[in-house]
Amino acid sequence: MSFKDMCQLVREDYAAHGREWTRPGFRTLFWHRFGNWRMTVRSKLLRGPLSMIYRWGYRHCRNVYGIEIPYTATIGRGVIVEHQGGIVVHGASIIGDGSIIRQNCTLGLRSLQRLDEAPIIGRNVNIGAGAVIMGRVTIGDGAAIGANAVVMTDVPPGALAVGVPAVVKVR
Repeated sequence: MSFKDMCQLVREDYAAHGREWTRPGFRTLFWHRFGNWRMTVRSKLLRGPLSMIYRWGYRHCRNVYGIEIPYTATIGRGVIVEHQGGIVVHGASIIGDGSIIRQNCTLGLRSLQRLDEAPIIGRNVNIGAGAVIMGRVTIGDGAAIGANAVVMTDVPPGALAVGVPAVVKVR
C-alpha cells in the first residue's frame, strides 16, 4: 500500500464516520491503516520509528477506547466501527467493504489449535451489539447478525442470524 493509498482509505473512513475525527472507530481504523502502510516501508531504519508510533496508537485505541483491531486484519473500505468498548477483531479476520461493527463484538477463534481460522465477513454486513462470531465462518454479503448472537456457522448472503447459538433466518 502506498502512502497515497493509505490517505485515500483514511479519507473514506473519515466520510464513513460522519466526518467526525474524534470518533474512536475512525481513530482505530486510522491506526490500522497506518500500521499496514508502515509495513511497506522497506528501510528498517525508517520503519522502526513508524512501528513505535503505530504501537502507541494501537495500544491507545485498545486501552482507552476498548477497540482492538490489529494491522494484520483485513479491513475493507468504508467499514464503520459504530461505537466503542469491547470490540475485539482477530488479526486473521477479514471484514468486507461497508460493514458495520457495534460495541462488544468479538470476531475470534473457536479453538487455540487453529490460530488462523478467523471469521470472514462479507460486504455490507451489519453486526449487532454484543455479537460473537467464532472460527472460520463466512458471513455473506448483506447479512445481519443480531445483537448478542453467537455465530458458529456460515450465514448466507442477505440472511439474519439471531440467538445463542445463532439460528439463520432467510430474509
